[in-house]
Amino acid sequence: MRDKIIYFLLFFLGLNSTILAQVDNLKLKIKCDYLLYLPQDYENQTNTFPLIIYLHGGSIRGDNLEKLKTYGLPKLIENGNQYDFIIASPQCPENTYWSRINWFDSLYQELNTKYRIDKSRIYVTGISVGGFGAWHAAMDNPDKIAAIVPLCGGCNDSLKICKIDHIPIWTFHGTADNAIDINESERLVRRLKTCNGNVKFTRLDSLGHNIGYIYENQKIYDWFLKQKIK
Repeated sequence: MRDKIIYFLLFFLGLNSTILAQVDNLKLKIKCDYLLYLPQDYENQTNTFPLIIYLHGGSIRGDNLEKLKTYGLPKLIENGNQYDFIIASPQCPENTYWSRINWFDSLYQELNTKYRIDKSRIYVTGISVGGFGAWHAAMDNPDKIAAIVPLCGGCNDSLKICKIDHIPIWTFHGTADNAIDINESERLVRRLKTCNGNVKFTRLDSLGHNIGYIYENQKIYDWFLKQKIK
């Protein structure tokens, strides 16, 4: 009788753990408006293109896409920079965060339906709140994202970070960041290294939170193009 009770308790606890895990992974699905950039010769070609999804920081949330052009990739595109990628820049709604909602599914489906996207080369990058979003996007979609570049971000669930040990990651953080402490990136990098994760960490000495200039560095885009889902 005692063994039956123990078995029942273990079964019950195990079942509830599964249910709790499923509930914990549920996120509200949201369709976000977005800015879209197509390579200059897109219309004259028939081949597929790699995709970069850029996630902005907290101050740009809302329902005005023009705000996205304040900094980061949308600003560089507005200034005339050209890229060999399709670039989608969605806008996060007010009063929430990239890491708390499922913005990815609808955007992924729509972009792949409307445009010629190489599904083996889908990349996510973001800054600040968008940096958190990049980490979480990889965690939530480990089979769809080829690489991520989070800037001054973090992840709310570092204990499960090894589920993305196969995804190439290049993360940046300023040592003098007073908005999001560099420890947010350091602890993820440390944990990924314990499971032989493919992670590269660039510490920006004496720099604070405003590191959007990183997107002006061609090396990031060259690095992206070397990453591919196999």
